[in-house]
Amino acid sequence: MAKLPRYLFPSDYMADPSANVFNGRFYIYPSHDWEAGAAFDDDGGHFQMKDYHVLSWDDVENDDATDHGVILDVKDVPWAEKQMWDNDCVEKDGKYYLIFSAKAYDGVFRLGVAVADKPEGPFTPMEKPIRGSFSIDPCVFKDDDGQIYCYFGGLWGGQLQWWRPLPNGLAPVFGKYGEENGLIDLGAAPDHKCELFTKADSPAINSCVVRMSDDVQQFAEAPRAVVVLDENGEPMKAGNPHRFFEASWMHKYNGKYYFSYSTGDSHFLCYAIGDNPYGPFRYQGVILDPVVGWTTHHSIVEYKGQWYLCYHDCVPSNDITHLRSLKIQRLFYNEDGTIQKVVNE
Repeated sequence: MAKLPRYLFPSDYMADPSANVFNGRFYIYPSHDWEAGAAFDDDGGHFQMKDYHVLSWDDVENDDATDHGVILDVKDVPWAEKQMWDNDCVEKDGKYYLIFSAKAYDGVFRLGVAVADKPEGPFTPMEKPIRGSFSIDPCVFKDDDGQIYCYFGGLWGGQLQWWRPLPNGLAPVFGKYGEENGLIDLGAAPDHKCELFTKADSPAINSCVVRMSDDVQQFAEAPRAVVVLDENGEPMKAGNPHRFFEASWMHKYNGKYYFSYSTGDSHFLCYAIGDNPYGPFRYQGVILDPVVGWTTHHSIVEYKGQWYLCYHDCVPSNDITHLRSLKIQRLFYNEDGTIQKVVNE
């Protein structure tokens, strides 16, 4: 067997891997890091990604990656100004739908859709972002019944703290940017230091989940909060080092739904298990301890009978946080369905 873990595409800086299997082939849809010269800031202004590539393998453990080139460029997205952050892809009825996050000209992160006839693209973007969308880091999950769900959200530069849930727990909404989508004006958007999530006993801000429309181009409903329960069965607090921060991922194993995510400033990859796509999800443990670099972002997929954890670190760039490299390891389950912790090497 080939030695794992290993870097998947060492000739370029790519990150935020969304792994999928289409037509018996292993695909990763990453973000594409580059040195833009932007100053470092806590809101991720130095992450100025401007296009997407897709990589594929027939044998991910032994083959070199096939880089299919640029599948979408920010200059081709009418509504997007900059910062093409995380993306993911899903297939329906022979079409491939790339759901991506980018910053619009009003300074707000939105989610967009681009469509292709093949998993390697090229993808044609819709003229406008998804109505009512916000924040970053989409993961698109297709359930066994064919329903497609999008999980998304990220704090600090991802702007999730700009949006609050309505009393019924649906439709996270915030302020001046929401009116065109029928949302409620709650005033000025808070920064990443606001009390909403800096007080240890405050409720943690959750990821969001929404079912997609049949054409996979809009939300079919209002987004819902993805509630993660702690070891005592209570919703996690902001002071819990294992609470959600960004990088949602959903996969299914033995009929259970596994919601995994990054804890951001505490730098863990964690997971929780639920009985349906909406949750709630009960926290189970850490998948991966902190790696070199500030961000931790991942995906989990089964390919040819083996489960894999894909992620990134900053070892090849000597810990330059906005120049990250893709990495892969095998992932294993215990008999009770819990995930064995992966040791980074």
